Amino acid sequence: MTWAPLLRLQEALGPQAELMIVGGAVRDELLGRPHADWDLATKLLPQAVMERARTAGLKVIPTGLQHGTVTVILEDRPVEVTTFRSDGDYLDGRRPESVRLGVDLIEDLSRRDFTINAMALPVGGGDLVDPFGGRTDLAARVIRAVGDPLQRFGEDGLRTLRACRFASQLGFEVEPATLAAIPQRLGVARKVAVERVFTELDKLLRGAEPQRGLDLLAQSGLLDLWLPELRPMLGCGQNRHHRHDVWVHTLEVVRLVPAESGLRWAALLHDAGKPGTRSIGPDGEIHFYGHEDYSLEIAEWILERLRASHALRKEVAALVRHHGTHPTEAWGGPACRRFLGRLVEEGLPLDQWAAFGLADHLAKGLDLEARLVEHDRMLSRLGALAAARPPLALRDLALDGGALMKLADRPGGPWLGELQRRLLEAVLDDPAINTPERLAELAQRNLPNN
Repeated sequence: MTWAPLLRLQEALGPQAELMIVGGAVRDELLGRPHADWDLATKLLPQAVMERARTAGLKVIPTGLQHGTVTVILEDRPVEVTTFRSDGDYLDGRRPESVRLGVDLIEDLSRRDFTINAMALPVGGGDLVDPFGGRTDLAARVIRAVGDPLQRFGEDGLRTLRACRFASQLGFEVEPATLAAIPQRLGVARKVAVERVFTELDKLLRGAEPQRGLDLLAQSGLLDLWLPELRPMLGCGQNRHHRHDVWVHTLEVVRLVPAESGLRWAALLHDAGKPGTRSIGPDGEIHFYGHEDYSLEIAEWILERLRASHALRKEVAALVRHHGTHPTEAWGGPACRRFLGRLVEEGLPLDQWAAFGLADHLAKGLDLEARLVEHDRMLSRLGALAAARPPLALRDLALDGGALMKLADRPGGPWLGELQRRLLEAVLDDPAINTPERLAELAQRNLPNN
């Protein structure tokens, strides 16, 4: 959305409204970053905003009158307009018990979390309002609390995570005093609803520099609060195939995979089981037998606890489950087809598995050129095989369940699933037999007794 609808709203409310763009939209405008939302603040009380906007023919929704907020629909998009306000006491670690409307703009900005989010731009034109040095901190690439960081984090526990999230998204440093205040406010952070925590962590992981945000979680104690299963990864040494310990390797995988939720969460969790399965053999070699299964268990615990969506949990589980599978040139056609079939069964696209596998390889930090060559060669082979559309799943069999029941003159039952699996195994070995005639012949020879 352009500025034009904002100017229309400014005209509807009148110059005395002091309509201001505030918060992240100002920050992103100054940085030249795209942003989805415009948050507006005004001197007018909510009732006046609604009356004047409706008089101008705009649709208005009273979404948060108790907090001084109404929503105006501009070009079919909702834009929140909030009266300048100050906040009362925070008792639940998230929202103020009360608000006071009618304060001036500077007092309104003083209640915000970080200086880079405590600036305002007049909609009708004029100078940036920046009472706390946000523009200077933008230039210095610093995240700094407005005023006393202990007070800011004591008001709203989510702000501790937001500091780490902004560091990831913007590539900024957290100012030392602001960072030092986070461990002292973990008790407040603990009060935040888990759904809000997941949202912040997900945004952090999808940031431009997720390794920066994750490192801040570890430094500040937030990792122990929300992802305690990951703490043992820090300093957990690996074997001769890795340059880095488990945590540093993990940060590298997260950084290297595309910025998609499923890939980033899988990257974070794929080796979570390594510390718990670490052993040293008689020859001094370090092993992590069974770490894939244990990592999968940990991933499922964490995502269930954070109430992630079923779709995300399924995607992450598939990636973690198969991250240890590394096809080689020694694999024959049947082995490759079986692997592709497992990916199809999991709903995991080949290119997604490949993107994850490439990041995992590169993050080992050793023999990079050889790993790239091997990865590209195998991906080309698997891709060509998949493009030929061989039968990989039960639904690809030339005879479906109904045809097999008719052939056997039997009703459905456990025998049918067993027969279909036998037929699929034969077809994976030799796709040429996937014709109705040859499958019928094979089915007659393999009918189960039950």
